[in-house]
Amino acid sequence: MIQSLAYLGFTSPAAAAWTTFGPEVLGLELVAPGPDGAVRLRNDDAAWRLAIHPGEADDLAYLGWAVADTAALTATAAAVREAGIEVHHGDPALVADRCVETLAWFRDPFGFRHELVVGQAVVPGSFTPGRPGVSFVTGEGGLGHVVIIVPDLDAATRLFQDVLGFRHSDDVEMGVRVRFFHCNPRHHSLAVSAVPGMAGVHHLMLEVADMDAVGRAYDLVQARGIPLAMTLGRHPNDHMTSFYVRTPSGFEVEYGTGGRLLDTSRPWVPEHYDAMSSWGHHPPAEPLFPGILRPAPAPAP
Repeated sequence: MIQSLAYLGFTSPAAAAWTTFGPEVLGLELVAPGPDGAVRLRNDDAAWRLAIHPGEADDLAYLGWAVADTAALTATAAAVREAGIEVHHGDPALVADRCVETLAWFRDPFGFRHELVVGQAVVPGSFTPGRPGVSFVTGEGGLGHVVIIVPDLDAATRLFQDVLGFRHSDDVEMGVRVRFFHCNPRHHSLAVSAVPGMAGVHHLMLEVADMDAVGRAYDLVQARGIPLAMTLGRHPNDHMTSFYVRTPSGFEVEYGTGGRLLDTSRPWVPEHYDAMSSWGHHPPAEPLFPGILRPAPAPAP
């Protein structure tokens, strides 16, 4: 049903800081702001991929998921309604704001707003990185991946796998279980972990085309004294070599290269790991509290 992570939107009192953090540190391209002054950035030829809206609190405002066409949107929306969740159709102003052809949205039981979109605007050959020499891995893999926190992992699995059609890639169990889901050959576009009573976002992953781009960004982050959430390391499940940097809005960006691609032409057997990293990914001497969290809505009776 869902093809890729199309875009993400956040609210933040530090939205303005992204006008420099996005291009100068991450190599994203700064594009025209949204109607409310949202800072918009992109990592490929899509109109925009990441929006940081001015707001009183750091929070994940919405997740945009690309589907193939209007028939796929209709089928996905029907599955969501069948699960007892109300679905809304985007009005012309919202469709224009998101730079898509059509849109439907719903709010899941954990309070996250999901937008199902068709026809994300793309101008081939138009992307100019914020730093020279940075090229991102997107295409059918979309923006990258996002890791969210939910109060109930089993309920999240039913929603994302059984209703929205994500496929289970693997689990990492290290006292806390993290479950990874794919919707295209990228090892995962979504990962979920549970914190009782809480919901939020841990990180967004941006994949670049080569290790030199990762190394240059790593040096730049340290030279500017930007907090690292995890040092350079490699994950055993998705094979990404990466580091994690704290953004101005409280969540992390994983910046890496070499991500694993899955063979989606055959049934995938979920794997299991007992470590998040093969090497590296060490926390700082004074660990940062990961991501941004808020109380989750009370479960429906």
